[in-house]
Amino acid sequence: MIKNIVFDMGNVLVAYDEDLTCRQFMEEGTEEYGRVKAAVFGSQEWVLLDMGVISEEEGLRRMKNRLKTDRERELAEKCFRHWHEFCMWTIPGAAEVIRELKGRGYGIYLCSNASVRLLTCYPQVIPAVDCFDGILFSAEEKLIKPQRELYQRFFERFGLRAEECFFVDDQPVNIEGAAACGMQGCCHEKAEDASTLRRELEEFLTPPSGQTPRRGE
Repeated sequence: MIKNIVFDMGNVLVAYDEDLTCRQFMEEGTEEYGRVKAAVFGSQEWVLLDMGVISEEEGLRRMKNRLKTDRERELAEKCFRHWHEFCMWTIPGAAEVIRELKGRGYGIYLCSNASVRLLTCYPQVIPAVDCFDGILFSAEEKLIKPQRELYQRFFERFGLRAEECFFVDDQPVNIEGAAACGMQGCCHEKAEDASTLRRELEEFLTPPSGQTPRRGE
């Protein structure tokens, strides 16, 4: 029986668009815009930061080294230093879904690929953060989804059994990684609000311990 719901963060509970950051400092559609965006958000360093295996300063240094002009390097630094201030927002209705699940008796958890930057700002963007029984970001463990070891660390940290957890992520490869560890899940269809998330969960879940669903709690 499923007792715990495990959420990914980006494009499940929190919307994310790096263009919102880039547009704070550059004119969209220019060659400069494209080069800087790729150097920061499309870089290998971005993945390594999510894995927690390089520092932010080292990541930024490598990103800037990829650019040719002082202006582009300055813009890259601005985008990198301030990305979290502009490019994330809570998906409408997600908080209500989480509170309903909590009211039905489910444990609520988060397992997300994210850099250590999120450790300082996640309470401002994760909906109904007070309902979460545990939060794990990949950089804390120096691993990344879909690595099997990250899921195992997640189960160990919070004392959970894989077969009692249901995972919601927007990347099929991450759902496959979870399934290989014994955790069921569904690949979330990106949406502007939480109606799709609600439908997906209702399709797969039944209340734990015979409880009756209680909406609106």
